[in-house]
Amino acid sequence: MKNPKIIFLYYFFIVIFLFSCGFITETTVIDTPDEYRRTYEAKEEIVLRAIARVFQERQMGLNVTINRKDRTVATDYLTRDDWRTKSFARVKQIDWKETETVISIITEKKTKTGWQMVRLLKKEQYANVFSEIELRIYEEMAKIE
Repeated sequence: MKNPKIIFLYYFFIVIFLFSCGFITETTVIDTPDEYRRTYEAKEEIVLRAIARVFQERQMGLNVTINRKDRTVATDYLTRDDWRTKSFARVKQIDWKETETVISIITEKKTKTGWQMVRLLKKEQYANVFSEIELRIYEEMAKIE
């Protein structure tokens, strides 16, 4: 029979290896920010207010500003440690009941040469943001009625 200490050490190192891999976050350096789109059945104004609420509640930037003329919602950079985040959204009324929404969340990491744009969020995280916006749209619609 094999030495139980060796078997224990073998499993111990496998567990440590697997445990340590769980904390690795993959970041990819990018030149232009990612943009994701979703269409909602709501008017532009309601979608703008819903996006602004999500940006503010999730702290996706500072000083959330709605520009009704350009139909955009933008934030200033929110800096924490060596990271900073800024969010931007634009909406476009497609027809009388549908509004297209484009969101871009810019994440930058501080390096020795300055700020470097990285892809921190993936499609799944953007889907979560869009789902939350949809909930806020329903809340905004309920306020009107």
